[in-house]
Amino acid sequence: MLKLYVKNDVVEALLQESPRVTGFRLFCVAVVCYLISGALSMAGVVVEQSVFGETLDGRQVNRYDLSNGRGLRVSVLNYGAMLISVEVPDRAGTTTNITLHLDDWAQYEAGHPLLGSVVGRFANRIDGGGFEIDGERFELESVNGRTGVHIHGGKTGFQHQFWDAEVEKGGVIFTLMSADGHEGYPGQVRVSVRYLMNGSENAFRIQYEATTTKPTHVNLTNHVYWNLGGAGSGDILDHELAVDAAGVLALDERKIPTGEYLEVKGGPWDFRESRTIGGRIRETGGGYDHCYVLSLEDDRELRVCAKLYDPKSGRMMKVWTTQPGVQLYSGNFLRVGGAGRAGELRYGKHDGVCLETQHFPNAPNEAGFPSTLLRPGERYHEEVVFSFSVVD
Repeated sequence: MLKLYVKNDVVEALLQESPRVTGFRLFCVAVVCYLISGALSMAGVVVEQSVFGETLDGRQVNRYDLSNGRGLRVSVLNYGAMLISVEVPDRAGTTTNITLHLDDWAQYEAGHPLLGSVVGRFANRIDGGGFEIDGERFELESVNGRTGVHIHGGKTGFQHQFWDAEVEKGGVIFTLMSADGHEGYPGQVRVSVRYLMNGSENAFRIQYEATTTKPTHVNLTNHVYWNLGGAGSGDILDHELAVDAAGVLALDERKIPTGEYLEVKGGPWDFRESRTIGGRIRETGGGYDHCYVLSLEDDRELRVCAKLYDPKSGRMMKVWTTQPGVQLYSGNFLRVGGAGRAGELRYGKHDGVCLETQHFPNAPNEAGFPSTLLRPGERYHEEVVFSFSVVD
């Protein structure tokens, strides 16, 4: 196992300096370090690299474990830039994995419902089998012939790709080159996904970036399923959720947005005030799988969009994002097989909840939605932060 320690460069340089450093200089450096502590707070983060498994065609799958010395440990793979573990203490100090996951690579390779995968080139759904850009029509592959819907970038989307990985200060960066015409999307797109942690708080950040050689559409998210009681501890219907959104996208029977916005006030989709996920789930007619409207602006600051709380464990999670929407999915059709006897389920219906920060589904075909169009010379950049605490 390879272990890498990420240190505070300013402090390290100071310690290596000769005794001629004066008390005044030490004071000045201390003040500067305090003022820019956010930028230097990745000190103390440890990144460990190990082999997680091998694919059927002989390719090595690597695992990267990030820990901050405060009880938070995050694990990711170079396949699908996949988040396979987030371990954080509960109110009793017991640490467990609060994301739905599988035990080994063989189980992941056998198939799973995008557990912790980075989804792209376009997360969620695109209607009509494609889109137009500047008057030119682009037909997408992996389109459902019955519904005409393309979903999650297709059968060979980013979640099914090996990514290049490089350890950097405070975390790991994954990069992927998506070829011009991949799944029908125009342009060669270079994508990077950073998982970053700091040593001052129990939080981690995912940064998405992309550039393109031709005009194309990009919409990235992570399809992680959360259960703050611990993976496999039961369903999430008693989890308390708050979403800072006054509306959701209206959907047709194929879960394609109609272009209209629906107010959540007073209805089963209303999570402006924290309440249990299961409290009114029956009124939705099948469970939550809806995109909440956080913003219609093109320029968005990082802000809290959702809070999730498990009364049993005391774990609280806040979700911060720059994205205009968040898809709430309550695991309505979740079925994940275990490693035991045939037919055994590892996770079932409502055993995890997704809060996928993203642009709106079918945005390429809806002029009134925040644009997902990326042109040459532009840079796609979005972030999501998951922060954790304990309520006594």
